[in-house]
Amino acid sequence: MNTVFKALNDATRRDILVLLQQSDLSAGAIAEHFNLGKATISHHLDLLKQANLVTAEKQGQFVIYSLNTTVIDDVLAWFIGFKNGKS
Repeated sequence: MNTVFKALNDATRRDILVLLQQSDLSAGAIAEHFNLGKATISHHLDLLKQANLVTAEKQGQFVIYSLNTTVIDDVLAWFIGFKNGKS
C-alpha cells in the first residue's frame, strides 16, 4: 500500500491516471499531454507500474498502458475501512 501512496503523491502521476481513465495509451501519446521529456514520463509510468496502478502490454513496437482499477478498488476499500475504524 505504501508504494501506491508514493505513486499517488505526485501530480503528474495523478494526471496520467486521469488520462488512462479515458482510454489506454502508449507512452508517446501520454507524453504529448505534458511538457516533460519522454524519459521523465517513462519514470512516472514505471512508478505507476510498480504500484500496480497501471498495466503495460506490448503491442507491436509500442507499449500500451491501462489503468488497473483493481488496485484502485483496494485503495478505496482501505479508505472506507479506515473511515469506519476497520483498517
